Amino acid sequence: MKYNQQSQLDPSQMGGGSRGGGGKIAIGGGAGLIVLVVALLLGINPNDILGGQQAGPADPSASSQFEHCKSGTDIEKDRDCRFVAYTNSIQSFWGQSVDNYQEIQVDTFTGSVATGCGTATSAVGPFYCPADTTVYLDLGFFDQLTGELGAQGGDAAEAYVLAHEFGHHIQKLTGTMSKVQGQGQQSGPKSGAVRLELQADCYAGVWFNHATDDPKSPIAEVSQEDLNRALDAASAVGDDRIQKKMQGQVTPESWTHGSAAMRQQWLTTGFRTGDPQKCDAFASGALG
Repeated sequence: MKYNQQSQLDPSQMGGGSRGGGGKIAIGGGAGLIVLVVALLLGINPNDILGGQQAGPADPSASSQFEHCKSGTDIEKDRDCRFVAYTNSIQSFWGQSVDNYQEIQVDTFTGSVATGCGTATSAVGPFYCPADTTVYLDLGFFDQLTGELGAQGGDAAEAYVLAHEFGHHIQKLTGTMSKVQGQGQQSGPKSGAVRLELQADCYAGVWFNHATDDPKSPIAEVSQEDLNRALDAASAVGDDRIQKKMQGQVTPESWTHGSAAMRQQWLTTGFRTGDPQKCDAFASGALG
């Protein structure tokens, strides 16, 4: 991805440096990739893996490590500033696309973090907490994405992960998330849980389509190579890919996020159409 060096970045949308004690997290619409998948495969409550007691929300006074990220030129000085660029661009798009959209925070952390959903460790992966409407991101996850999960990585892969989590926020605002959660624990290729994740992938693709629309956007270019890297990341976090790697076989009845092919398909749909209305993974026949 290329960045607009003339753009102004808004680091106030980012938190950083947060730490929490031991505890448990209520997985609420997020993408806790490794721990969650392993737990479901083994029939274990993910909270039992994380352990501990329920915790309160994160400390809002935590100092941000992104305060110096003021313009596109700062990305060259500190690569961490690219996360500000992703966040600003994603929120700018949805702010123009969803009625009454209000900016939320991306809180980066190391080790563990206290949230409105409980305390999470970095093992859970990136996630969205609907209780405090915050996206939580351990930047070390991207090493896991390219290492354990075998993705190519790169800026577009990082942006895809973040845009996916913002997709869950859109689902909260539209009421989709509460409807699915009201159906209870589900798994399987056509389950509500999988449809929720695929719609979030589609929303991520919609943002990619529009990331460069605004001349003031911090994102100056999204190339075909960028799209390929985002698709590669979507494939790497497919349930079938993770199951094959971790247990040597694929068990579709336990899927919670969708297969590699399904995730790529919905990300592509969002990017190709640029239309959130085309992201109805809940429509009859949407999953074949």
